[in-house]
Amino acid sequence: MALFKVNTGTRDGEVCGLRWEWEVPVPELGTSVFLIPKQHVKNREERLVVLNEVARSVIDACRGVHPEFVFTYKGKPIETMNNNGWQKARERAAGCFEQEFGQSAHPGFRRVRVHDLKHTCGRRLRAAGVSLETRKVLLGHRNGDITSHYSAPELRELIDAAQRICRDESGKTPALTLLKRQTASSKSPLAV
Repeated sequence: MALFKVNTGTRDGEVCGLRWEWEVPVPELGTSVFLIPKQHVKNREERLVVLNEVARSVIDACRGVHPEFVFTYKGKPIETMNNNGWQKARERAAGCFEQEFGQSAHPGFRRVRVHDLKHTCGRRLRAAGVSLETRKVLLGHRNGDITSHYSAPELRELIDAAQRICRDESGKTPALTLLKRQTASSKSPLAV
């Protein structure tokens, strides 16, 4: 779910409540998208979810597991991603970081919020050179001119934009860089 969220910019409720009936095939492009009804979206506007290759692989891995919901645990829908599993995963990830790099993980590492995955998606889109207008659509931000009637060329543009964050250069942004400054008064990393 985290991998899906960081590649689609979806909100927690959108991921947890994602249903197969909302998948819309786009045969002209050999893919599909999800169109979440407005009553299931925070801003009460229909939400188009465009899948890049990573998000598509997550969806394909879930296909056939449950007849109604995309993401489930022990046959039941998941109410929120911010659960014991998420909190334990943060601890394991920090432990892996410490083991691999031989130093303590930044304290913020253990406090990564589920919503930070949406922010990361937005930053990766920006670093990949995706326009503000396209980022708004991909992140599901309120936009008065969004409709559910996208043409194949418009969907192709959105899919291409989402695909750009799968490339290595999208992760190389100064906003995500941690610098260490050793001074007499402070030994904590500074986020830039």
